[in-house]
This record gives sequence, structure tokens and C-alpha cells, in this order.
Amino acid sequence: MKVIVVCEFSGIVRDAFIKQGHDAISCDLLPSESPGPHLQIDCRSLDYSQYDIMIAHPDCRFLTKAGAGLFWNTHRPEQLDALNFVLWLWQRPVNKICIENPAGFLSTAWRTPDQYIDPWWFGHWQKKHTGLWLKNLPPLMATLIYPTPAQFIRNVPNTKDRWKKRSRTFHGIAHAMASQWGL
Repeated sequence: MKVIVVCEFSGIVRDAFIKQGHDAISCDLLPSESPGPHLQIDCRSLDYSQYDIMIAHPDCRFLTKAGAGLFWNTHRPEQLDALNFVLWLWQRPVNKICIENPAGFLSTAWRTPDQYIDPWWFGHWQKKHTGLWLKNLPPLMATLIYPTPAQFIRNVPNTKDRWKKRSRTFHGIAHAMASQWGL
């Protein structure tokens, strides 16, 4: 399959699909942290008609539940721009689409996700409740349940790149996406 992973600077999901034998590429405004096929451009300039599946990780800064109430008055235009970007991604001419984002504004302004997942379902010790909006894709099945999960967010040090650490997809989730959706 031809796979595009949008808004991914880490290369984690892209690399999981490549390991499964797929033609995968990531796209982000930032350079890739992992060597591999990567477009450092605005994803709105791409021709999506060539791809079989798109996994999208739009910036959650103005969409997450943690800040949604705060943004109503101070960042409402940015919040609406973020929502419109998600809706634009959803309308790309790709047969299979997954949009990943934390619980928050999308659930009330658009629709509830098709599934919520947590890293501890996929062999990691962390909790990070994440929504998946799916088009022509089945829900992900847990692969390795971790018995005593802990809160991920509280354990990330408050540094200048904290947002990057919090936004990376866990390897177990990426592997599940590639192995379960890459059929």
C-alpha cells in the first residue's frame, strides 16, 4: 500500500508501515527525527489521490480537552482553524483515513471518535487517552495489555520540547496500526 503519515515529525508510524513492506512517507513542517522518506512541507500542497491510507496527527494544541475551555475566549480563531484543518484532512480523496487526537474539542464540534485507545493496550506502561476517527478502517485491537499503567502526561518533564515528547506516537500503537491496517 501507499501510505502517507501527515503531521508526523518522528517517523514512528511511517517506519512501522515500512517495516511491514509498505511504501510509506511522512509529511510535516518540521524535519524528520528518523531517517527515511519525509516531505518537509505543508501537507495542504500534496496530491492525496495516490495514497491508499492516510494516518493524520493534527496539532492538538487548540483541540485538546486540557485547553479547550481556555481557548473559547482567547484563542477561538485558532481553535476553529484547527477544527477546519481536521475537517479538511477528513475530506482528502484517500480510501482509508485515521485522524488521531486526544479527547477534546473535536468530540463536541465535529463528532465523537470511532475509538479511544491507550498506550498500555499496546505494551507501554503509560495512559494517554487518545481518540481515533476512522474511515474504512476497523478499530485497533489491543496487542499487549500492560498490567499497571501510569499517567503519561504527569511524567513528562516540563522542558521547552515537552510538546514534542507528548505528541510522539508510541511504537506499540504504530506497530498495531501497520500490522492491523496494512493488509
